[in-house]
Amino acid sequence: MAGQDATPSEVPDVLAPDLRTVFVGINPGRVSAAARAHFANPRNDFWRLLHAAKLTSRLYEPHEQFALLEEGIGVTNAAYRTTPGSGDLRRADFAGSAERLEHIARELRPRWLAFVGKEAYRGAFGVRPELGLQQERLGGTQLFVLPSTSPANAAVPWKERLCWFHELAGRASGLSTREGVRAVVVAPDRRTLLIRYVNEYETWWLPPGGGVDPGESDREALERELEEEIGLTDFELGPLLFERAHHLRIEEFGGQRNRYYLVRVPRFEVEELGEGSEARWFTVDELRELPDPPRDIEELLSSASDW
Repeated sequence: MAGQDATPSEVPDVLAPDLRTVFVGINPGRVSAAARAHFANPRNDFWRLLHAAKLTSRLYEPHEQFALLEEGIGVTNAAYRTTPGSGDLRRADFAGSAERLEHIARELRPRWLAFVGKEAYRGAFGVRPELGLQQERLGGTQLFVLPSTSPANAAVPWKERLCWFHELAGRASGLSTREGVRAVVVAPDRRTLLIRYVNEYETWWLPPGGGVDPGESDREALERELEEEIGLTDFELGPLLFERAHHLRIEEFGGQRNRYYLVRVPRFEVEELGEGSEARWFTVDELRELPDPPRDIEELLSSASDW
């Protein structure tokens, strides 16, 4: 089922037994049909999202689609007919789609079927899903719904799309969750310290912290991480504020469960960090102005009366 002859479509299925994840698009568009490749529109984010979420080891081009099999990834569509847009599909175009996907799950045994867009799932099964992990399964195959990566889905920004791809990558990895600690560092003027991290796909601000090594207590991990990241060795450790768990690929783990502790310090200046990183003190109002503010931290600083 991995070749053109096996697919009654202008875009061939990319399938093989025992894959980690098979992505299910809605149907081929004209650009993909002309290229005979999935998600071939250069404005479609699919290939960049695969790499950004560490689902693939490098950035692939649409014409390299069969190389995805070496990464444990396949691609098919819920409907095979080419249309100018998904809005041009008819109900009849999805006839037999559910049965075909059930056949893929039963015969090829992928661990996950990931639908690229709610409409791909609804077209196949007649039910409009929520994004994320689905309760339903096809035999032993788990189902996950991602936002559409089409440029027509401009209402969903890149960062939100990437969050869902990160979650899929963490879940589909089959790897364990790492324990982590982070410090909500607060100065007497109620400013909090965040660190900016960047890579080729995204920028984000986080409280300092990191993973807990085997045998370490949370306090020991915080002492080590704060000294390594911001040179802080003298601080007052306050209570545990909250916990958050995230699915994503991070080193050899499929997620991280962070515990956030209050850390009180005098105001100090952080020395230069590594390339691409930056540390900055924020007021509550300045936190709100960030493109993607850490809501938990903002709410804590807004509501606390004794910080």
